[in-house]
Amino acid sequence: MTAGTPRATGSPAYDLSRTRLVVIQVLVIALMATLLGRLWYLQVASGDAYQAQAAENAVRDVVVQPQRGLIVDAMGRPMAASRQSWVVSVDRTLLARLREHQQDRLLRRVAALVDEPYRDIRDRLLLCGAEGAQPPPRCWNGSPYQPVPVAKDIDERVAVDIQERREDFPAVLAEQQAVRDYPAPFGINAAHVLGYLSPATADEYEQARRDGDRTVTSQSQVGRAGVEKQYDKWLRGVPGSDGMAVDSQGRVLGADRNRRPRAGATLVTSIDARVQAVVERELKTSIMGARQTVDEVTGRRYEATSGAAVVLDPGNGSIVAMASYPTYDPQVWVGGISDDQLSRLYSERAAEPLLSRPTQAQLAPGSTFKPFMAMGALSNGYSPATRLNCTSSFTVGNRAYKNFESGAYGYIGFDRAMQVSCNTFFYRLGYDFWVKAGGDDATVKTRDPLVEGAKSAGFGHETGVDLPGEASGRIADRRWKMQYWKDNKDYYCEVGKEPGSDFLHVFAREFCIDGYDFRAGDAVNFVIGQGDTIITPLQLATGYAAIANGGTLWEPRVGKALLSPSGEVIRTIKPKVRARLPFPRRVVDYVDTALQGTPVDGTLAWKMGGFPLNKVPIRGKTGTAEVYGKQTTSWLSTYTKDYVVVMMVEQGGTGSGTSGDSMRRIWEALYGIDGEKVRPAESLIPGTTPPTRLPSVDARGLIEPPVIAAAGTSGQAAARPSSRGPG
Repeated sequence: MTAGTPRATGSPAYDLSRTRLVVIQVLVIALMATLLGRLWYLQVASGDAYQAQAAENAVRDVVVQPQRGLIVDAMGRPMAASRQSWVVSVDRTLLARLREHQQDRLLRRVAALVDEPYRDIRDRLLLCGAEGAQPPPRCWNGSPYQPVPVAKDIDERVAVDIQERREDFPAVLAEQQAVRDYPAPFGINAAHVLGYLSPATADEYEQARRDGDRTVTSQSQVGRAGVEKQYDKWLRGVPGSDGMAVDSQGRVLGADRNRRPRAGATLVTSIDARVQAVVERELKTSIMGARQTVDEVTGRRYEATSGAAVVLDPGNGSIVAMASYPTYDPQVWVGGISDDQLSRLYSERAAEPLLSRPTQAQLAPGSTFKPFMAMGALSNGYSPATRLNCTSSFTVGNRAYKNFESGAYGYIGFDRAMQVSCNTFFYRLGYDFWVKAGGDDATVKTRDPLVEGAKSAGFGHETGVDLPGEASGRIADRRWKMQYWKDNKDYYCEVGKEPGSDFLHVFAREFCIDGYDFRAGDAVNFVIGQGDTIITPLQLATGYAAIANGGTLWEPRVGKALLSPSGEVIRTIKPKVRARLPFPRRVVDYVDTALQGTPVDGTLAWKMGGFPLNKVPIRGKTGTAEVYGKQTTSWLSTYTKDYVVVMMVEQGGTGSGTSGDSMRRIWEALYGIDGEKVRPAESLIPGTTPPTRLPSVDARGLIEPPVIAAAGTSGQAAARPSSRGPG
């Protein structure tokens, strides 16, 4: 066949081409049929479902934050509440869709409108940890998907202007939000009891989503300290949402659906705002007074750097008042805290105002430790009939351990030794128990009744209070000293190799060799609350509460109950017994009776002249703790069967000298004492015991105080004004 001649239709080549064409046609037809079938399925069979999903995509859910629950005192007075504030926020996601020059122009327009520096607005939009971000709180530590508040408490006219000019303010929101408020009844501060809030972090938000926790959203404020943190999940409520129909450009077309938020629960505390106000004032008065007093040892005024005061109900461990100094205004956290404010809260120079001294300050207890040592001794071989010589000094090895101001009282019993705070009496006790334990040959497993007594009274571990961040304190016994030596011997051995005859180098060489030994000097220091033993003011208060009530060690509590917005009791926070003092009741009663003599003719008597001790029999113990390189710490512990009151002033002088006058005024307020008279219902603090009933919420949402039955000498409580509930 020549070129160009067509193939015969019956040839093999022609049949192959035709077959290929048919296959291609079949494939094309099959593909078209598949596409048509799929199109029919999507538009007809599944049309309704996909139409619903499309409608869903046109609805934007806007989270509606719930109103955070109230925190009220025992009488229903709000200490932390919520108020409405106009807030301007910037949506970072929508902002990112604009060009850079448009973003800059928009933020400058917002800054001018809300009267904030442009740089501050820009900084607040940067995620903490991102390149160029300033440290918190200048950066945003919340969820990256959450609109970032850049201005709060703005004028309503400014907010309306932003809302009406949406085309000029894309990515900018102006809306009313609930912000935390602190009404401060009777002018109280209570910052360390209440705590503060800050935005939920991205990690917290993601964790909540994994846990299925609907109460935390990217816009939530969560508790960071105090009862705000402890009871956060109850207080924050459940968010709602508003479904807003939008077009393809994100413009709002109207409301689609909504889920109402559920307000948080109201936390009823055991705090009495009237007592709190008195305690805060008197703690500050003691500190300011100490700063005007000359320390005879150093020749300069006491620094009185910080202090704490606690009022406790010994019957159930409820905290009636708790003050810490220095303190801070809890309002500084509302709307975002500034760099300067945050730096001051952590500043050592400002004595770290954020530190809660009642639960976190750890200091040597001084002579306030002696009653617990006395109970340990009286339960292990000694008796109330024991008489030991209260000399001006007691020699251990080549060192003379002196009595306070070198006083001497001769042979006295345990009762008088506590009343006059005789150190040498207790030195002899400590030394005797040290010898009986084996002296230098004792091991860490050797039983020590005094150490056991201290630990059983709650020292050396947390009290279990319903406040976060509590310190444990420390009992410096043989076991602790061995562990401390193991942890630090390498450092001190290196220091000891250096030449030098100063205290540090001499101590380092001795510590390197045998720093694990619990020597006689350690024993005599331990028994008077000196040396390496440290406690918190709250631990001391719970210990004395156990003496007051006959031996029960309660876990201290701030919370009493949680109420729904309508006033129903959601949860009662019941008192919890932690332990019983291991001492016989006769021993506890003996120490209790002995301490009743301290305000009569002991170390507190010079501050209690004319006080009606026959009607209000106060027990007490003073303490002056010496700390190497610092001025003495003032301790004063007092109690009745109704209250325990403890006050501490760091580097503040002597126990009664620094705090005696203020302590007396606290007791006068608690019992309504005027001179030698105990007033009835007109007293500053009606009633000698805290209320046993809870506040109630009436039909209008107003919180009503509980009715208090007359107790002791104080008569019927006066009526209190109502407070607005959480609604």
